[in-house]
Amino acid sequence: MSKMDWQEFLGWTDDQLEELRFSGFSFLRQGHYPKAITFFKALCILAPKSLYDLQTLGALYLQTGAGTQALHFLTLALELQPTHEPTLINKVKALLMNNQKEEALTLAETLKTSSDTTIRNDALALITTNS
Repeated sequence: MSKMDWQEFLGWTDDQLEELRFSGFSFLRQGHYPKAITFFKALCILAPKSLYDLQTLGALYLQTGAGTQALHFLTLALELQPTHEPTLINKVKALLMNNQKEEALTLAETLKTSSDTTIRNDALALITTNS
C-alpha cells in the first residue's frame, strides 16, 4: 500500500508549504506551542521527508512535555539524518522524559565529545544530572 502524496493531491507548491512553515515558526517564536504543533503536524503530513519539520515538531513536543510524541518525531528525523547533533541531544532529553535513562545516557556519552560546545555542554549536563 502506498502512502498518499498530500502535497500533490492538494496541488500545493513548495512556496505554499514554506508559508505554512513560516506561520508555524511564528507561533513557535511567540511561545504558542500548541498552535505551532498544529502547523508542524500538518507539514509533516504534507512533506513527510522534511527533516526540518520533523525535527521542529519533535522539539515542540519536547518543549510541551509530550515525551512519547517527541521521541517519535525525533526518531523519524534521525532516520533521514542520523548524525544531526541538535536532534540527537533532543532525543536524549526525550528518552529521559520517557524514563529510558540507560539509552539516553549512552547516547549522551557519544555527544559529550561534540565539536559544538552547546551540544557538548548539554550532553555533559544531562550526564551529570542523571547519573
